[in-house]
Amino acid sequence: MTQPPSPQQQPPQPTDPVVHPPSEAVKTSRAGRNLPAAIASGVGLGAAIILSLVIWKPAFMLIVVAAVLVAVWEMHRGLQARGIDLPQEPLMLGGSVMVVVAFLGGRDDGPDALITATAVTALVTMLWLLRRGVEGYVKNATASVFTLIYIPFLGSFVALLLAEDGSDGVKGIVTFVVITVASDIGGYVAGVLFGKHPMAPVISPKKSWEGFAGSALACVAAGVLLVVLLLDSDWWIGVVLGLIAVVMATLGDLCESVMKRDLGIKDMSQIIPGHGGLMDRLDSLLATIAPIWLVLHYLVF
Repeated sequence: MTQPPSPQQQPPQPTDPVVHPPSEAVKTSRAGRNLPAAIASGVGLGAAIILSLVIWKPAFMLIVVAAVLVAVWEMHRGLQARGIDLPQEPLMLGGSVMVVVAFLGGRDDGPDALITATAVTALVTMLWLLRRGVEGYVKNATASVFTLIYIPFLGSFVALLLAEDGSDGVKGIVTFVVITVASDIGGYVAGVLFGKHPMAPVISPKKSWEGFAGSALACVAAGVLLVVLLLDSDWWIGVVLGLIAVVMATLGDLCESVMKRDLGIKDMSQIIPGHGGLMDRLDSLLATIAPIWLVLHYLVF
């Protein structure tokens, strides 16, 4: 009698291919972004910034403080990949105080207040780490001071800019944000359309010299228009602002890419749909704010 074939001997049965409907596909760009989510997130953040500036200036400071808190949390999360444990409590509290005192100090006393608050926060953070003992003290303290300068200190220059007299502060914030965003958009468009020559293939393979040229053109154009039409100042200052912004924004983006590669992570977090972490969006803003404040403070306001 012929025995039926065992399960191992059964011939393979044809299966229907799994077909996903078009609605399940995620639209991504050549730069690897989820465009619908990225656009929606960008519009939402932009609307929050505009509304806070128009309705009540201190409300914008709440956004800055919230950004500092989230950014410190992301740095803590990212550095843990290398066994570095930031003390979040003193960094978050001190970072918030730095932003507030920089704004409340006004045009004249804000810089001194920021420097003092930064020094006190650094000292308190190092003392806080003594509670953990000797092991890893130098590593954690060094990373803590780096985080303190990189995020709340640079971020507090936004408060210094907003603290300029009268409507100058709001105009300065608009100028700073638009020029920096112009660098991102100009570089993205030019890189996607014409990018062929990598700028730093080991650090950021998708960043090209063509994209950098697009960023430069967009920054200079935005700078000239804003300085002439919004700030009522000389056009050449807009050129200076644009050139400073494109260089600093590019360096900020490259520094962030180096950190993520060293830590072995793709994004600092996934808190912003389509963009990754908040630090993945703040890198260019943090790098450009201090020199832009310097130019506007001494040459325009």
